[in-house]
Amino acid sequence: MALAAAPAPAQQLYTGSAGAVAGEVDRMYVRGLQYLARTQTAEGGWPDEPPNGEPAVTSLAVISLLAHGDDPNFGPYNTTLRRGLDYVLKHSDHVTGMIGTTMYNHGFATLALAESYGAVDDPRLGPALQKAVRLIVSAQAKNNFHAWRYSPEATDADTTVSGAQMVALLAARNAGIPVPEQSIQNGLNFFLSCQTPDGGFGYISPIAPNATRTAIGCVVLALARQKNTPAFKAAFNFLKTSRPDAQYPQYFLYYVSQAYFHGSPELWQSWNRENIAFLRATQGGEGNWDGQLGPTFATAGSLLSLALNYRYLPIYER
Repeated sequence: MALAAAPAPAQQLYTGSAGAVAGEVDRMYVRGLQYLARTQTAEGGWPDEPPNGEPAVTSLAVISLLAHGDDPNFGPYNTTLRRGLDYVLKHSDHVTGMIGTTMYNHGFATLALAESYGAVDDPRLGPALQKAVRLIVSAQAKNNFHAWRYSPEATDADTTVSGAQMVALLAARNAGIPVPEQSIQNGLNFFLSCQTPDGGFGYISPIAPNATRTAIGCVVLALARQKNTPAFKAAFNFLKTSRPDAQYPQYFLYYVSQAYFHGSPELWQSWNRENIAFLRATQGGEGNWDGQLGPTFATAGSLLSLALNYRYLPIYER
């Protein structure tokens, strides 16, 4: 898989802001959604969710359902969507706002709530989202690097967990939830402290950058309206010549699709065309994709890398 470097520009696959998406893309997407709907458990999660009930995988599945643009309250996947949100909310602590037991789970779950808030008719979403945001902000305040790692009490930080929190905060802010500007700035400062001279992002420091972490950095900077900065431009240049992550390809696709989308409309067009070809060749007979983290994560991540063809999610706007 060589999806980091973009080939020559290709013809657009959509028209307008949300657009008439190419039939090939929609057929792939619907098959993936049908797989998710068919394999969901009665409790709202999926069989390959971690046994302790962590909601990150379900949260990404929920976001992939929303991203197709069907009516979330009355559309064909409304039952799947509501069960998924029930599962996420079930794992939300009503006092602390923590969702799941790690900040990784909490970040993706908060993002799912933020993208659902205002679209799904469920009065539980607003209070749960507000508490989830407060938990992210309070965890950052305790952290020596003003960022995040696996526990709310962690004093160290890394760019992958911090990326999930930053995207969640920015999505919540877009949804109208108050987010302290200082929290955003502190998170950006941590990312910049991990950027190497050649533009890539390391894990806990400016050492050993790779494509996935650099894609995360690009997305964070772009959503924070930093696309015109030298930091973003250097990161995007690094990403364009980086080797993709072969160990967790769908995790890479989830972030790199957004990075290309924000970095260059022309390069995203050609990258998107290559991604469509790759996913068409690797989609299974049941409509799913496979990966080391299980078919639900692989399917949700693959769908979300295609979802920029629709642009229904607020987080997927330029």
